Amino acid sequence: MDIIGDRTLRQVWDGLAQRHGAKTALVFESTSGETSEYTYAELNGEINRAANLFLGLGVEKGDRVAVQLHNSPEFLAVWFGLAKIGAIMVPINVHYLHGESLYILQKCAPRFIVAEERFAHQYEKMMEEKTVALEGILIAREPVGREFPGAENFSRLLREQSAELERVVPLSSSDTAEILFTSGTTSNPKGVVITHYNQVFAGHYTAWQCNLREDDRFMTMMPSCHIDFQCTAAMPTFTIGATFILLEKYSARRFWRQVCLHRATVTECIPLMIRTLMLQPQQVWEKDHCLREVMFFLNISEAEKDAFIERFNVRLFTSYGMTETIVGILGDCPGAERRWPSIGQTGLCYEARIADEAGNEAAPGVLGEILIKGEPGRTIFREYYEEPEATARTLTSGGWLHTGDKGYMDEDGYFYFVDRKQNLIKRSGENISSTEIENFLVTHPKIVDAAVVGIPDDICDEAVKAFIVVKEGETLTVEDVFDYCTEHIAKFKVPSSIEIRTDFPRTCTGKVRKNVLRDEAVAACAASRDAQGNVLVN
Repeated sequence: MDIIGDRTLRQVWDGLAQRHGAKTALVFESTSGETSEYTYAELNGEINRAANLFLGLGVEKGDRVAVQLHNSPEFLAVWFGLAKIGAIMVPINVHYLHGESLYILQKCAPRFIVAEERFAHQYEKMMEEKTVALEGILIAREPVGREFPGAENFSRLLREQSAELERVVPLSSSDTAEILFTSGTTSNPKGVVITHYNQVFAGHYTAWQCNLREDDRFMTMMPSCHIDFQCTAAMPTFTIGATFILLEKYSARRFWRQVCLHRATVTECIPLMIRTLMLQPQQVWEKDHCLREVMFFLNISEAEKDAFIERFNVRLFTSYGMTETIVGILGDCPGAERRWPSIGQTGLCYEARIADEAGNEAAPGVLGEILIKGEPGRTIFREYYEEPEATARTLTSGGWLHTGDKGYMDEDGYFYFVDRKQNLIKRSGENISSTEIENFLVTHPKIVDAAVVGIPDDICDEAVKAFIVVKEGETLTVEDVFDYCTEHIAKFKVPSSIEIRTDFPRTCTGKVRKNVLRDEAVAACAASRDAQGNVLVN
């Protein structure tokens, strides 16, 4: 079933501006509490200005432009402005440091990067060292406090542009709109290739899935570099002509007040948010909100769920997906029963099944791998950027996508998630590859081997536990390793705890038995707590 045809993001935005011109499209609240609003006509004008800016810089269809911005109107202008001229956005996580950002830039060779001033120094260094082929840095959101070679003030250049698109580039819905890097389970992130069709489809699909209406006010604080922000929140909200309430960052202290003040009708929560919100002092006004749905993504206990629902008088809307699936392909469907802890049923335009180890369809109640069938470049991702072998391992010729996640299905077609991908750690909403951290740790001149596992954490869902083996004859402290990690990798990847060992338990083929390490770490964590669950300090 083709519900998109050859429509592109440019056509979507031009149509939105025509149909909903004077209606509020975006309400943005910064970390300082300042708010700004844009109508659909005004936001489309900002998008056109961004498109004209890139055209003026010589950016052509198919060129890549990297973006490292916090949630902001500027991110939206860059995203859709590039799409309007057929260029490709490459988002970079705002937590990434030099080495992580360098990998992405070397992988996909963007011509420019739009970044906040706080990130500009690393790109200045890359340009000086000629490790990347960047033509320039466009500094956005903040005043340029010092000179950066090859840098321009994005905000100033944007104001100088026309609000009408100056050149119409031929586009197709099959054109690439974005390369979104995701950690996955390999040592390095893979670039998920996402088309115009993917994003336009995501808008219609998720609007159907959570029954969005024009009078809805969808509030999110999910990072703009994530598929959830783009295809679960922004695209469906704009597609339906509703109002998008964008928070620059999440604050547990402020979030529920923001829900009430902005009259949000739909929002979303990850486990970290639910747990930190429950830690806040209870307020008499907490239930005086307009919410009808709270989009929720794995994984909390039934007791946590019940306590949250009771305290805030909300209901949770569960869905399951990944960057490669673009949207929550399994989820609570409109009008259907919600069966906690089920992750829901198959959505429109998709098939899903549970496969056993032999690849055969598993019977109801039998554990296996969750497989998703969609149409590459339309309802699921097209490919991994310049990684045909990885694409072939994940996506079969018949359109079945191997998620690597374990689950089962009941007799009524409801799916249940059991375990995450091998080597993938979920920490505060971020997906972390343990293999990536292990490969980083062994770059330390005194570390000969490393193993990283995820262990349960009351607040962050999972904590990162690292085990290391020091080279013979060398000495190294836990503090030394912490300092090394803090200096070179994003904060959310830095291990919560580090243990130095002389060797690891291994299989007969020499592979580290991570399940043993994980069990030992969990047991040690449990032993460090008293009967009331308080941490015991030695």
